Amino acid sequence: MRQELLSLPKTLAEDVAKNLVMVAKLLDEDPEKAYGYSRVALRLASRVAAVREAAGFAAYAVGKYSEALAEFRAARRMTGSVELWPVMADCERGMGRPEKALAMAGEPEVQRLDRAGQVEMRLVAAGARRDMGQADAAVVTLQSPELASNAVHPWTARLRYAYADALLEVGREGEARDWFAKALEADQAGTTDASDRLAELDGVQFTDVLEDSEDSEGGEGRAGADEDVRDGAAGEADADERSESDKG
Repeated sequence: MRQELLSLPKTLAEDVAKNLVMVAKLLDEDPEKAYGYSRVALRLASRVAAVREAAGFAAYAVGKYSEALAEFRAARRMTGSVELWPVMADCERGMGRPEKALAMAGEPEVQRLDRAGQVEMRLVAAGARRDMGQADAAVVTLQSPELASNAVHPWTARLRYAYADALLEVGREGEARDWFAKALEADQAGTTDASDRLAELDGVQFTDVLEDSEDSEGGEGRAGADEDVRDGAAGEADADERSESDKG
């Protein structure tokens, strides 16, 4: 990216870089703000591939799939790279065109992707199958050497999770549980909710310990207050009896 920005005047390059940094920083925690910064960078340097790519991911994050696809296509024309092919196919899914996404999974570009890219493409293709109501085909699509491998890569947890979810959809609950467990083992970064899905299948219900504690304390407080009232009433009764005795 730095090399691309060198083609711009220094001040402009700095402004563009600042906006791109904000896009990267906010993309996960506040995608709407990230999208805003991406639009600023796009106005400043629309002929820079890194800017078009960042704008694509920002649009993708807020569900503007048609806009994201246009930006990814522009970036691809500028660089000739195929690395955006899976996310471009997923944009087609987002636009309600799973058939197009599935067709892209069979294009020659997929063979030029690295291993991680091919796994991403497989995930998108399986999602497209499910979009089309082909749940069993989605399960088959995800079966691969990468799924069978015991090695853990950045994409391993997501692949295992997708497979577990696909199995669950076709009613293979026991196998789904096993694969959610395997996904959890590989999910060191916490990118999935495999633990929650696993607990759900096991019938485990989580309770809010803090809330229970507060309820308990409240109960004890009320009980204590009731005792104080009773003690106070008893004391008053004793006092009244002593007063009547003195009068006698």
